[in-house]
Amino acid sequence: MRRLFVALACAGACQNGNRGGATPDAPSSTTPPSADVIRFLQQSSFGPSEALAAQAQSQGIEAYVDAQLALPATSLGTFPVVTQPISTVCPPTGAPPNCFRDNFTAYPVTVAFFQNTLTAPDQLRQRVAFALGQILVVSGLEVQSAYGVAAYQQLLQADAFANFRQLLEDVTLSPAMGRYLNMVNNDKPDPTKGTHPNENYARELMQLFSIGLVELGADGSVTLDESNSPIATYDQNDVSELARVFTGWTYPTMPGQSAGTHNPAYFIGPMIAVASKHDTGPKTILGGAAIPAGQTPAKDLADALDAIFRHPNVGPFIGRQLIQHLVTSNPSPAYVARISAVFADDGHGVRGNLAAVVKAILLDPEARGDAKTDAPYGKLREPALYITGLARAIGAQSDGVFLRNASASLEQDVYQAPSVFSFYPPDTPLPGTSLVSPPSQLFDSTTALSRPNFVYSLLYSAPAGTSATLADFAGDAADPGKLVDRLGVLFVHGAMSADVRQAIVDAVTSVAATDALGRARMAVYLVATSPQAQVEE
Repeated sequence: MRRLFVALACAGACQNGNRGGATPDAPSSTTPPSADVIRFLQQSSFGPSEALAAQAQSQGIEAYVDAQLALPATSLGTFPVVTQPISTVCPPTGAPPNCFRDNFTAYPVTVAFFQNTLTAPDQLRQRVAFALGQILVVSGLEVQSAYGVAAYQQLLQADAFANFRQLLEDVTLSPAMGRYLNMVNNDKPDPTKGTHPNENYARELMQLFSIGLVELGADGSVTLDESNSPIATYDQNDVSELARVFTGWTYPTMPGQSAGTHNPAYFIGPMIAVASKHDTGPKTILGGAAIPAGQTPAKDLADALDAIFRHPNVGPFIGRQLIQHLVTSNPSPAYVARISAVFADDGHGVRGNLAAVVKAILLDPEARGDAKTDAPYGKLREPALYITGLARAIGAQSDGVFLRNASASLEQDVYQAPSVFSFYPPDTPLPGTSLVSPPSQLFDSTTALSRPNFVYSLLYSAPAGTSATLADFAGDAADPGKLVDRLGVLFVHGAMSADVRQAIVDAVTSVAATDALGRARMAVYLVATSPQAQVEE
């Protein structure tokens, strides 16, 4: 797959005629880790560093995963709970600088996210939560509240290794999700007014968050009917009936306030039920599951989520997407089937154990191994992971602002997805092939050139709030070959082609031997911007 992306990288750039610990991991000269350890850290963290690679190699991959699964979540921090309107909090005159940005956008939360990518010890939890946030999407473009976006993302962190059934319930009752997909203040039908329940959340819960549009085999293959057509998982009637289930929920009650039928926007805690606004009639939902009349909003919701959770599609539909985000864009049917089996039963009779699913994804034979020769294997590094991968590899320190801005300039403004499909759908095709490449949605002639611009700025421009001294790498500057090989281990797990390696060694050698930092910068720049470094393989 790397060869395909190398061609794409050239095409994108040429269209316009231009050819974890609690502190940042500092580079250290050690015995090179195995290619598989580096690949593993690319999959399970926001990027390998020499220190983290040495830890994982010494500990062993499975033991490292178990230790990561046991770590508590690193918080994104606390943000002002702003419940008054923009005009009150940020008046036209006299408002603090950046008042709107810091209170009514996801900006400060994204800055905290990038700080965590560099320093949080629970790298696996943070990485899985990042993946889940691109599957069960809430966007700051709609939830215009920094503390609201943070509350939702921290929910995903808390549930990253929980049971998927619990995750579904927590997401469903999240006021941020209620706001984003219109479940909050979604009232029962009112014949006198001619109103009906909003169907947005009901539809997206099935289409994107759990079972998908068509019936799947355990290996993710599409199930066909007798006429060789895909079998739909649900129809419009299922959507309408499920929308009736999700009536009668409003925002949590603000501290010091009395609960109302339609509470004002407040994003701390789960939504609360309002029985008088709930449709208590009988309902028939997915697969003919019957929900009796006269139940409470909570009981209807629990029955509906149980029915969705039991659907055989959930394992392959969610499992395949987690594989795509963590390991490879085109997992084999056998890989998907193995993960579906773990989703169905974690070995202890438990369905939906996300910790077991994540562990199985990372330890699967298709994920592990020093060399990968299957042509479809691998994935393009999405912007956020490309940025954090470089920063972590060279021991950069950052307040998160420069990294956040760089990711946004590469069309991935984290936590501000343009739609419920996130920044790219999972079936984005790789042009000229039968493969998919979801992150390629963000790779075009502009971003192909913006990637090296980011690397150059990080290394040469001393961006405010971010630094990368490269002092340890400069220690190897007297031996360009050794320096390039050391970086090649971190960026392409030692698989740099001979011709690319020699070209970079020659360029580094051309820098005066007395300029150790200049040589280190040149080496990092050329390795990090090479086509091979754009792909996780």
